Amino acid sequence: MSHRNCLAAIQTVRRISVAALAASVLCLASLPVGAQEVIRMTMAAGHPPIFLWVKLLRESFMATVDTELARTGKYKMEWNEAYGGTLAKIGSELETMQQGISDVGAVSSIFHSGKMPLSNVTLFVPFGPTDANVVTQAIGSAHDTPEMKAEWAKYNLVQLASLSLENYNLVTNFPVRKIEDLKGKKIGGGGPNMNWLKNTGAVGVQGSLNTWYNDIKTGVIDGAIIFSSAAVPAKLFEVAPNLVMLDFGAMHTGSLAINKSRWDKLPDEAKAAFRKGANAYKATFLVEQTARSESALAAWQKGGGKIIKVDPAERARLVKMVPSLTKDWFKQAGEAPAKKVLAAYMDAARATGFKFPRDFDKE
Repeated sequence: MSHRNCLAAIQTVRRISVAALAASVLCLASLPVGAQEVIRMTMAAGHPPIFLWVKLLRESFMATVDTELARTGKYKMEWNEAYGGTLAKIGSELETMQQGISDVGAVSSIFHSGKMPLSNVTLFVPFGPTDANVVTQAIGSAHDTPEMKAEWAKYNLVQLASLSLENYNLVTNFPVRKIEDLKGKKIGGGGPNMNWLKNTGAVGVQGSLNTWYNDIKTGVIDGAIIFSSAAVPAKLFEVAPNLVMLDFGAMHTGSLAINKSRWDKLPDEAKAAFRKGANAYKATFLVEQTARSESALAAWQKGGGKIIKVDPAERARLVKMVPSLTKDWFKQAGEAPAKKVLAAYMDAARATGFKFPRDFDKE
């Protein structure tokens, strides 16, 4: 190549380089200062926001995640919310999230006794602690076991925070003073908790909070196993005015979870924000649930309901009457993993000073 041709080639490269550089500068200048990567997720729950565990998804979990990510200056969330069965029906939250139709939300494991038996451990140990704070602390030990983690991973989910609902009792449209009063009565329940009335003559009917008002009003059922702070907003005192205090105990019934495939792709800053949001959600839920529980009895009576305190001797009869539920649970969940999870839960509860009226783990 001649000297003149070399100079021409160099000048052409320079012109191209300068043009490319100018284009790059213009492109960068057009971007907003502090541009953030948007993370889009769909939050879903089968229950409507009238219930505390759904209401706090936005007010506590999502709000905390948004705040934490804003501090990074690198990421921001864009949420799509679907509650009250608009995307995930009650009992289908697990499948919806597993398939990636929703990304994160409340999984009611109480309605998945076949798929998630280990997560339902407390439901097979009735008459446990009535304090949801104690149950939440104890179930945390169970969730830390490899067996429980594997159960969630099996369905492409990561458990973020456990939800323990307050003390369960009965609401009925008939008075209950003795166990014999339950004979022949149809009682609504969710999953395994219908077994708490085995041998009493009551007939368990599968259902949920979304339908119990109409079910009782139309005679489909005569009452339901429920906790007071949910019975009040559902206005069950209008159709089943008797709140029968049997103290079945507080129960772990579900968890805040996220699709594992989505979780694995999140940057570390986002994972940390989600973990912090989950902890805030769990803590806020316990505080607000306790406050609601304390005021629920007064609200129940104000709404026209009655509170029936069953004689302790009658409750003791019921405790003895219930069959050993853990035996069937062992067959369903697998004896080895179930015994490890059961021991983790009951030992952790005992460590708080609670004494179970029956040692189901030793029967």
